[in-house]
Amino acid sequence: MNCSRYTISHRNFFWKRKKSNFGRYNIVMPGTVSPRLTVPDHIKKPNYFASGIPDKTNLPLEPELKNSLQLLGMRDSCKLAASILNKVEKIIKVGLKTDEIDQFVFNSCIENDSYPSPLNYNHFPKSVCTSVNNVACHGIPDDRPLEDGDIINVDVTVFYKGYHGDCSKTFLVGNVDNEGQQLVEATEACLNEAINICKPGVYFRDIGFCIEETAQNFGFQVIPSFIGHGIGYYFHGPPDIYHIRNNYPGKMEPGMTFTIEPILTQGDELIEILDDNWTAVTVDNARTAQFEHTVAITENGVDILTL
Repeated sequence: MNCSRYTISHRNFFWKRKKSNFGRYNIVMPGTVSPRLTVPDHIKKPNYFASGIPDKTNLPLEPELKNSLQLLGMRDSCKLAASILNKVEKIIKVGLKTDEIDQFVFNSCIENDSYPSPLNYNHFPKSVCTSVNNVACHGIPDDRPLEDGDIINVDVTVFYKGYHGDCSKTFLVGNVDNEGQQLVEATEACLNEAINICKPGVYFRDIGFCIEETAQNFGFQVIPSFIGHGIGYYFHGPPDIYHIRNNYPGKMEPGMTFTIEPILTQGDELIEILDDNWTAVTVDNARTAQFEHTVAITENGVDILTL
């Protein structure tokens, strides 16, 4: 199988990146991280809230087929996550510290009686991931102000009424060069193309084939180290959603919910994890971009829950 069996609507872009040109931007190094925020007692919390380690005893072994009540819970959590992410977009500006984004997301969650899912998940210290420029994934909010020309991925997940909803976007900060804009545009196109092929009977692996081919058509590479995942009362579960060509087994069925979240890079696919055990940066300091939606497979196709 390759993505050409599907209709790829974004192949007509007039540009294709020159691999030797990463553009104009500043390489990001981690700054000072402020103390962890305290969640009020009245907020319903996930099972890892205190220990930092998710309880996997009740994790499904196969992709879960959710009933109508469970899907309703997923729709509510995803709607809230998307709403918070859309509000974040409105505050993004030069000079804003990523720690201020974290505070904003935390406050938005608490105001809506929800828990910011990343907080203390496997000991992650903040309520949101903020990944700037060469930070590929899992950037920890700190005291670095956003600079003119940055691109930043903000990954919002909420735990609301017993269900997680997960989404992310990459935003432009000030005057971003053409190379950065093209990277962001191509990454969103990859996500959209992948969602478009989802329906009952489609292999999970087809998502990876589609994304990799679309990325290559734009002249970019996919970073393979990070995958999408099943989601529900659990933050991460089956199926695994790879964003490159793969042999992952299984087909989509109505009632399944999972994330698709490709990361594209201007350069090489290699990343390294910094000493904080979370921040993933590109080895060649190339920029990356990421977009993510949580989707539900329906009888007739697919619903994007995080719109």
